[in-house]
Amino acid sequence: MNGALIPHTPIAVDFWSLRRAGSARLFFLSHMHSDHTVGLSSTWARPLYCSPITAYLVHRHLQVPKEWIRALEVGESHVLPLDEIGRETMTVTLIDANHCPGSVMFLFEGYFGTILYTGDFRYTPSMLKEPALKLGKQIHTLYLDNTNCNPAWILPSRQEAARQIVELIRKHPQHNIKIGLYSLGKESLLEQLALEFQTWVVLSPRRLELVQLLGLADVFTVEEKAGRIHAVDHMEVCHSAMLHWNQTHPTIAILPTSRKTRHSHPDIHVIPYSDHSSYSELRTFVAALKPGRVVPIVSRQPCRDYFQDSLSPRLSAPLIPDSVQQYMNSSSRKPSFLWLLLERRLRRPRTQGVVFNSSQETADQSQADRDSKKAKNENLPGDLEKETSHHPLQIKKQFFPDLCSKEWDGAVPISESPKMVTVRTASLSVHLESTDEDFLPLETGEESGVAPHLVPRGNQDGLAATGNQNTWLGGESLLSHSSKAAPLLAPEFRGLALKYLLTPVNFFQARFSSRDFDQQVEKYCKLLLRCREENAE
Repeated sequence: MNGALIPHTPIAVDFWSLRRAGSARLFFLSHMHSDHTVGLSSTWARPLYCSPITAYLVHRHLQVPKEWIRALEVGESHVLPLDEIGRETMTVTLIDANHCPGSVMFLFEGYFGTILYTGDFRYTPSMLKEPALKLGKQIHTLYLDNTNCNPAWILPSRQEAARQIVELIRKHPQHNIKIGLYSLGKESLLEQLALEFQTWVVLSPRRLELVQLLGLADVFTVEEKAGRIHAVDHMEVCHSAMLHWNQTHPTIAILPTSRKTRHSHPDIHVIPYSDHSSYSELRTFVAALKPGRVVPIVSRQPCRDYFQDSLSPRLSAPLIPDSVQQYMNSSSRKPSFLWLLLERRLRRPRTQGVVFNSSQETADQSQADRDSKKAKNENLPGDLEKETSHHPLQIKKQFFPDLCSKEWDGAVPISESPKMVTVRTASLSVHLESTDEDFLPLETGEESGVAPHLVPRGNQDGLAATGNQNTWLGGESLLSHSSKAAPLLAPEFRGLALKYLLTPVNFFQARFSSRDFDQQVEKYCKLLLRCREENAE
């Protein structure tokens, strides 16, 4: 298992053995490769933080319940609680890891300093231009993907490796091509080969579902005889399979990997196309960051002293705040109800509303999108162009039906991303920004002990900003549902801190002292109690 428990913190990354997790309370998933998900299954019942693509995959293929999956936007910073009283928090920022769809690096900032956990990644210079890294931030601990951390291994860039694959295929113009891959990754390579040789790439239904979500060119199919390039599981590429494939048609197999593999057939070709950083790239990355220390993620491949000349002075072990220590030592690893409320309140608010652009601005952007699409399709053969296009909106309706509106009422979708849909009408365009949190469902009354309409929708920072009581689920006054509000006054929820959390902002007057604040909270709760008593009569 390529995961880690980060010392002196409640943080675990790619680590899913609860028996060995000790004091870990916050669990993060960098990507969906199987060596990073050992122990993760449908029985998982803790908050799990990951990118939106990984959120979809972990629910779709591992059946992890949606109620525990927290999809965090890549490139944004998110605040999470480190205790049950909201005294200590940390900020986590997700950075694209350039490894496989949905893969991210995690930048953690808190009482423990600054920790960068790369997960599996392929370094590119653009990573150092990420806002979270380019500000000259001191990285105290760098957890580094050291898969290829060996100066004796010389790896080409992915562009050079792709060129080698293209040249190999050109030398076999009459052959079928079997590309041996893992279940996730190298989809962009397949797209490049399809466009280069003007042929369909045959995929499994499972992989086709993924590439449709990624919005790649329409060059993929599940029809076995549609094209000469076939993506197969890397375990299928063996001597017996090569004999079988060559009985029906001349075939070569390509394994795009930097791993040392043994192949027993002359038509099996290994090309060092890697989704992990090369040794020279790792040296460049560490030299630019100058971390206090480097911790290898792959324990069987130590880093030795390769980066000693690039390290900054190392800090002493952080002092764990009392509230965090108490949270880490709590007997139950499952998050408490109060912690879940704090988590929701601290989550970064999403922009909500409608953004109006000028018709000319949208027309220019739409024309640019059409030109880009046209240039991409010019490399396709005629029969590829005629194939029905998988529009991202259609794909999202197919796999995320609960996130899509019922009808567009005649408006024509121009473009779409997971965060925004652009709709073109006769006179102007409108960007509808999504605020749905499909992988962060609200607890029901049975699950949390609080009536469903008392739990805030989405994240609660917006509640404080708007002061709108309709922000609460149900959209009506809490006092109009007195019977449903009764669970709020159960003995286990009578603490003043919880009353602060559950009292709508608009109940308070515009100005009040801290003493008045306490009095008004008590006043609100007495009103709820009176409503419950009247309802009981």
